[in-house]
Amino acid sequence: MTQTKGQISQIGALLVGSAALLFAGGINALILPLRGSIEGFSELSLGLLGTGWAVGYVGGCLIVPGLVGRVGHIRGFSAMAGLAAISILASLLLIHAPAWIVLRAVAGFCFAGAAMIVESWLNERTAPHLRGRVFGIYTMVNLAATTAGQMLLTLGDPAGYAFFVLAAMFYAMALLPTAITRQSAPQPMVAAKLDLPTLWRNSPLAVAAVLLVGVSNSAFGTLGAVYGNRIGLETSTIAIFMSIAVVAGAALQVPVGWLSDRIDRRKVLLALTFVAAVADAIFVFLAPTQPMVVLVVASIFGAAVYAMYPVIVAHANDHAPENYFLLTSGGLLLLFGIGSIIGPLAAGVVMGAMGPSGLFLTSLVAHVALILFGLWRMRRRSAVPADQKGAFKASPLVATSTPQTLVLNPKGDITEPPSETGPAPENPAEGASENPDEGPVEKV
Repeated sequence: MTQTKGQISQIGALLVGSAALLFAGGINALILPLRGSIEGFSELSLGLLGTGWAVGYVGGCLIVPGLVGRVGHIRGFSAMAGLAAISILASLLLIHAPAWIVLRAVAGFCFAGAAMIVESWLNERTAPHLRGRVFGIYTMVNLAATTAGQMLLTLGDPAGYAFFVLAAMFYAMALLPTAITRQSAPQPMVAAKLDLPTLWRNSPLAVAAVLLVGVSNSAFGTLGAVYGNRIGLETSTIAIFMSIAVVAGAALQVPVGWLSDRIDRRKVLLALTFVAAVADAIFVFLAPTQPMVVLVVASIFGAAVYAMYPVIVAHANDHAPENYFLLTSGGLLLLFGIGSIIGPLAAGVVMGAMGPSGLFLTSLVAHVALILFGLWRMRRRSAVPADQKGAFKASPLVATSTPQTLVLNPKGDITEPPSETGPAPENPAEGASENPDEGPVEKV
């Protein structure tokens, strides 16, 4: 306990910085679709906000590690946080859908880069034997900060300017811990690599599932607030509607993980998908508008969809060769990002054609496709024996996960598959620049 308290005291400033970043992100993610609805933006334009964010976020995961290797962690983080603050303030000045889509992509890029740098510092300062506890604390801090950012919108009018300014302030606040640190810069950052043929050979179900879950979850994350606005929910209820889904998903990860470690993970995944599809069908065919009913169904939906991703990752790693945790998980993270590019765009088109229920019709199609593909794969491949399974690992919000998050994860200490020419060097920073704030990028 004393060791844990000492470790937390050392990284407390970084946790505060991460909380500020996620708090600003929570405001940013909710204020734009709400304000866009008030300004009369079309469903397609609002969906493209989510597509822009996902494009920027994936780009940040791929590009920022190399950028930081050239300019250093501190300057890189300052640039990311500053640009994120500028993007949200520019959104207040340029209230036009095309401008918002571009600015949202800039915010996604900067958010990914800033999160990766914070996580890199956390990983550097965390003792290996305490990594699991620190990862859990980090995950809960981020969940609480994101939820708090969304719930802040219950206190004011989204038609004003205050929430844009507050988001910019918290983006700027996030850079303070790294700006005033006296610690040396962390080891080189980790960039994800998408090796689709290898991922498909290891687990076709994981590839298809993470893509479809990316479609569903990103569509809801982007356009859920628009759905609530279109069916007449008040702003305070919309904030709860979006937050309760995420909190329910986080709460269900522990029992889902326990169950998936004991039975075929595919059955657990398909059961979650079936529950999500039932919630989708309720929203599509019964179209509830009573706030309490909407919130109950949203909590069921969120509990299912936000617990799927860690089951998919665990299933993929059950089939992957030893030492491929980061390669597999990093590839799946990028596939989820690709699904996140598709989802808001598809849902925006369907909502424009058939109204608010088009959001959950898009999700329903993705979930039914996943169920059918999963049932087919279960006929083609037997389950992994329980004694050959890896341990289930809870996951933070996927929309805020980066390749560096995978390293902070207590299972992420395996960084590279063994090469044919010999074992990987024991020092992960071997070959790094003499400048402690620069270095090569490690590939996942």
